[in-house]
Amino acid sequence: MGRSASDHPSDNQDGTGIKTAPRTRLRLTPPVLWKVILHNDDYTTRDFVVMVLRNVFRKPEAEAVRIMMDVHRRGTGVAGVYPFDVADTKVAQVRALAEAREFPLLCTLEPEA
Repeated sequence: MGRSASDHPSDNQDGTGIKTAPRTRLRLTPPVLWKVILHNDDYTTRDFVVMVLRNVFRKPEAEAVRIMMDVHRRGTGVAGVYPFDVADTKVAQVRALAEAREFPLLCTLEPEA
């Protein structure tokens, strides 16, 4: 005859004989984010900076113009904040576009505080 769930002390309530370990909760830490910063220079045109902000960083026109004006007036402007791999890729894209158009636009990374 078959055994019931109460016949064997190691059996589970459902009769499968399989015990499960209690679940442990993992606490995931958010990734370190990096600011992508555009730097002002005397040669890169404002239109080019707006184009970069719209195409590489997917900023709407008004926000792209606002960031471009920050770069122009303050010397730097934050184009976006991303995990390192994304930020590094965007910096490379900006550098490639600037080089192709022969602009000295500087784009750097900085960890977000």
